[in-house]
Amino acid sequence: MKVTVISFEDKAQPLTDNKRLQDCKLAGKNLEELQKDCYTKAGLTIAEDGDFFVRSTAWLNPEALIKAIETKKSISSNGVTLAAWSEEDLYKSLEDSIKCKLSFEVYYAWDLLKVNEEIISQLSSSSIHGEVSPAANIEGKVTIGEGTRILPGVFIEGNAYIGRNCKIGPNCYIRGNTSIDDNCHVGQSVEIKNCILMTKTNVGHLSYVGDSVLGAKVNFGAGTTTSNLRHDNGNHKTMINGELIDTGRRKFGVVIGDNVHTGINTSFYPARKMSAGTTTLPGEIVKYDKDGND
Repeated sequence: MKVTVISFEDKAQPLTDNKRLQDCKLAGKNLEELQKDCYTKAGLTIAEDGDFFVRSTAWLNPEALIKAIETKKSISSNGVTLAAWSEEDLYKSLEDSIKCKLSFEVYYAWDLLKVNEEIISQLSSSSIHGEVSPAANIEGKVTIGEGTRILPGVFIEGNAYIGRNCKIGPNCYIRGNTSIDDNCHVGQSVEIKNCILMTKTNVGHLSYVGDSVLGAKVNFGAGTTTSNLRHDNGNHKTMINGELIDTGRRKFGVVIGDNVHTGINTSFYPARKMSAGTTTLPGEIVKYDKDGND
């Protein structure tokens, strides 16, 4: 059966002004490729004259897709129709639909974390092609690409994905559901938890980064720390175009655009964003979002 993907707006900012969320890489593939994998698992091929229609921003559970095909029903999540049997129905809220919690819309940059959690948690076996020091410790399922070096004292508490030509350590703590793309460096005594690091990004020594999305060619100065939890344990909210948006996440650190540099000992309030190319001063406390006009 054929599926037609209908283009819907996403909110890639502040990663860059010209990058789609579909172009962001998670576990070695961009989001668009991962979406195609879901269609393939459900026996679907992409075509302009498809019988089934999906939003380009939809992350669809393969089992829900198969059920939708068998029952001729649509798929929805949080009142949004993600896949349907006519393009017109994508713009409607349909009562008679499969309501699937594992399917959702990837609309904002922090939605990538939810996709990443799904992908990394499903790793069924380890694949290690790089160099792992005998003094490093790995638990869970991990993928480590060619040319990557895992230095002494590193503890990887999987599941985790680390791409090619990376340098990790020494004495790092890489925690579950972390995806580190090619040519990244995670320095001495850094803790990374449930994060996405895109290509050529560097997190300097003595830093903590949790529940965060870091774009390409980011450099975190030594001692950069992200906060990811509210004192009242409520969901984090963040400002988008003057509107306070509920992210739906109890733990949420930062979204950092491409080519951002932080000064040493930068501290972030939770759920803060920095636009591509922005910077912080040494010792700066980031209380508010930073864009190119700051």
